[in-house]
Amino acid sequence: MSSFTPENRDRAREIVARYPFARSAVLPLLHLAQEQDGWVSPEAIEEVAALVDQEPAQVLGTCSFYTMYKRDGRKELVVSVCTNVSCLVNGGPELYELLSERYSEAGDVMVEEVECLAACDTAPVFQVNYEFHGNATGESATTTIEEYRSGARVPRGVSGGKRA
Repeated sequence: MSSFTPENRDRAREIVARYPFARSAVLPLLHLAQEQDGWVSPEAIEEVAALVDQEPAQVLGTCSFYTMYKRDGRKELVVSVCTNVSCLVNGGPELYELLSERYSEAGDVMVEEVECLAACDTAPVFQVNYEFHGNATGESATTTIEEYRSGARVPRGVSGGKRA
């Protein structure tokens, strides 16, 4: 059974064809799977492994090493808050604490602390399903997250981050 949609299966083959060694395509293929479904499912890991001629355990090892890949499909929204240097001095840790407390009981939101989102010029920065939001305050971040939750904003991915 295929994890990728027919269109994304074609995209996956195009991605693999760009590299001299198929295994070099593991990271972009994992990104494709996550973009499609909002997370990297066990079926996606198996499909990526088949596409790059590796064992699923090897792909899982790569996937589990990087915090940017989510292997838990129970949350609709992944909120990543930067607490690295620029964000640190501009309120990132406080933003992380506020959002963590606010959404600790939310079944559809996961708040995580991340090292760097490479958008220092707009610190503090957070992402919702990998969409950047800068110059954040507690109020603006909460408003943005609530817009995603209500459907006023649509998260990235073919399925909008929603699982079937």
